Amino acid sequence: MSGAGKDIVYLLGGAAMENTPLKAAITSEIFEQVIPLAAYILMPYFMKKTRELFLQKPGQLRGRLVHYTNAEAALKIIRTKRFWMRNTNCMSDFSEVQHGFDILQRFLAIKEKKESFTDALDDCIPGVASEAVTAFNNCWKDIRFNSYIACLSEHQDSEDSNGRLSMWRAFGGTSTRIGIVLNLPYTFSSLPLNIIFSSVAYFSESEAHQDLEKVIGNVRDNREYLRTIDHDALVRLVFLSFLFRVVCLKHEGFHEEREWRAIYAPTLGAYAPMPGPSRLMESSTEVVSGVPQVVYKVPLDASVSDQIADLDFTQIFDHLIIGPTPYPQPIYSAFVNELAKAGVANSDERVRVSEIPIRA
Repeated sequence: MSGAGKDIVYLLGGAAMENTPLKAAITSEIFEQVIPLAAYILMPYFMKKTRELFLQKPGQLRGRLVHYTNAEAALKIIRTKRFWMRNTNCMSDFSEVQHGFDILQRFLAIKEKKESFTDALDDCIPGVASEAVTAFNNCWKDIRFNSYIACLSEHQDSEDSNGRLSMWRAFGGTSTRIGIVLNLPYTFSSLPLNIIFSSVAYFSESEAHQDLEKVIGNVRDNREYLRTIDHDALVRLVFLSFLFRVVCLKHEGFHEEREWRAIYAPTLGAYAPMPGPSRLMESSTEVVSGVPQVVYKVPLDASVSDQIADLDFTQIFDHLIIGPTPYPQPIYSAFVNELAKAGVANSDERVRVSEIPIRA
């Protein structure tokens, strides 16, 4: 497509610049030891949501989420043990990614806020703020057009039988709608898949700015700790905080979705929070709602690699909810059968039919 990305606007009103590549991508040691601590400083809202979902109770290491979709897509997930990730430009919210970027850009365009942000980080390690912004500018076009996501929603115990009315109305169109409830491990943001996993923030612009101001305060309060982090690692962590704010910020009108996102950025290269494409991820060209597009497929299959044994479909599957439909019994029988074929134990006890009285 000629002219795609031609008029790209960058953070701070600048442009992408030539920059010396960072020395190395984030290693497993940095990911396991540095990111969790620094993330509370640089991404307080997202870490708060992670703690609420996965670490609410002592010993809890999993969180329940649900994927609302149509019956055809649900059968593909069960049969193939693959979960599709689609380009953000093909999602139902046409402002995906751009909305978050615009808010971040407007914050940094305010002189006082930009200086406060830069001074706080430079007091930890000089040059970190400008290098992170430059790195983000260099990658912005790629982030805008080559970010892939899979969407799930927080699932509450009260929704176990019937699901959520607003989600039945929003997803699946006029076809049979399905909710696949999953019990995901805290380690879902795992290095073997090079995926990061995060809640979505439904901030107004003023709330997003308040969150960034909180980050500035956190950086100042924790500057002694941040000074102990490797220079390149801190640049990447600030870059990662930008990425979360761009890819995981939606208009507040979508708040009922309570969405979480798996994010895959296979072409970010040296600046990627995770190092490049994963050999475990497959891609193919598919037609979705009449639109040909590249999709990446998350393997929920332990036979692919023992590194993702915790993500095998039989391990993470909780139960399935059939949305309002005039054909509950044949659909129930079909999914019980397919789940049993996939190796799910007691499948007849793990399929439920929503009794919300709305027209299918």
